[in-house]
Amino acid sequence: MLEGRYQRGFSDERLAASSDPRVKTDDKGYYIMSLSENTKVYFEDFYRFLELTYNKASAERQAIQAKMAETHSSHQETMAYYRARTVIIDLLTRTARRFYCDGSNFGVVMTPWCFGTVVLEKIEVYKERLSRGEISDPNIPEYPYYVVRYIEEIYKTALLELFDFPENAFHMRWQYSELLKRYSKILTNITGSLQSVLNTVKNYGS
Repeated sequence: MLEGRYQRGFSDERLAASSDPRVKTDDKGYYIMSLSENTKVYFEDFYRFLELTYNKASAERQAIQAKMAETHSSHQETMAYYRARTVIIDLLTRTARRFYCDGSNFGVVMTPWCFGTVVLEKIEVYKERLSRGEISDPNIPEYPYYVVRYIEEIYKTALLELFDFPENAFHMRWQYSELLKRYSKILTNITGSLQSVLNTVKNYGS
């Protein structure tokens, strides 16, 4: 349970009652084969990883807030660094909480490295939207230049520390980017085939 109030999306009781063929069990517990790596992922391991990561990130956020309170506002570079790290932590904890509570989509159950890639890509998209002024963030003042610059500089290292990953963890992006490319190609082929059939039918009718 997260923060003593957020429940796991897939409890053992729910998994035991599930007839979904993707849910399997062995002597270590319930598991599913992850979408991108086709790797066995145990639900207990998945939730435990999210809990540990969430708690670690939450503790660091509290520490950063304390440091910000002790830092004079004239120290713009230092404050920008703290704000950038807070943005990264908040996005990580929001994502972890959403995945933890999701009980409708087995696609959220994945290996730690896959989850790390998901957060990495979310931060990259978020950073780009911030730099274009498309969104506002309560952690960022009116002029976000320095904060966005620090996000760009530290987000990979910060995530490696928060996840306790090795340096090469993000050299391969296991999750959504490759899956989207794969499915996009499949859909393009299907669309092309359907269009060909429709053209053939149309020619027969004319």
